[in-house]
Amino acid sequence: MKEVLRRFASGKISLEEACEVLKTELRLELRSELRSELRSELKSELKLEGVRRVKDFARIDADRLQRTGVPEIIFAEGKSSDEVAEIAVALATAKGFALVSRASGEDAAAVKAAVKVRVKKNKNKSRDAEVEFEVDYNGAAGTVVVKRRGHEFEKAGKIGLIAAGTADIPVAEEVRVVAEVCGCEVVKAYDVGIAGLHRLVEPLEKILRAGVAAVVVVAGMEGALPSVVASLVDVPVVGVPTSVGYGLGGEGVAAILSMLQSCSPGLAVVNIDNGVGAGTFAAKCARYFLR
Repeated sequence: MKEVLRRFASGKISLEEACEVLKTELRLELRSELRSELRSELKSELKLEGVRRVKDFARIDADRLQRTGVPEIIFAEGKSSDEVAEIAVALATAKGFALVSRASGEDAAAVKAAVKVRVKKNKNKSRDAEVEFEVDYNGAAGTVVVKRRGHEFEKAGKIGLIAAGTADIPVAEEVRVVAEVCGCEVVKAYDVGIAGLHRLVEPLEKILRAGVAAVVVVAGMEGALPSVVASLVDVPVVGVPTSVGYGLGGEGVAAILSMLQSCSPGLAVVNIDNGVGAGTFAAKCARYFLR
């Protein structure tokens, strides 16, 4: 401000120019103050706890569920089993549960061992400090769910889940686990692909009668099933191409290209084998549907 006044006093800028600069600076200052106030009010209203450190290798976003409707999901690939376990226990302790994706059997074993150590430590302190966790490992989905005993996930509506073939079930199971942790009831049907399209009719009717907010369709090979489903329903459809398939266009390439080129309206597509992305998107649709 002083520099602006000096430049005006020396005749380097006009009165109008000085006023414009000062107004701009005032607006920026007010915006900064408003942002600070809004952050403070939001933190107070949502009781946000912010970022929590786990030693020197992780910072968990404990409030992501309140902020986005989707909890932080621990991606196990690229982490050691011990790191996965420590992050999972820290997040479960903070929020009552934790979800790990792309987890191996070794990761699950490390989480179970870490939970036992924590319970033992708490028992040594006092009965009141005791916290017990349940650990559920889904080998097909590659997921680990750590949950404080008695914890219930916030209800967020219903979604449908369809897998074209038995080989697509692992990705479909990842979708199911993620959606359930996000609070959704999942109405599912597996092995109803287009090679025997008549198999789809009854399960699809059941899914629609349940009042789902979205349908996730998992398919490999040529990836045609999501387009078929999208042409038959009036809710959003999420296509998940899987890496099932071989030869030219194999490993999910033909499936994702087919879904992206679909002429059926209302079909969104996630990346190959991205059950987490599909599950969270469908859960957000269900959560919004309940409003």
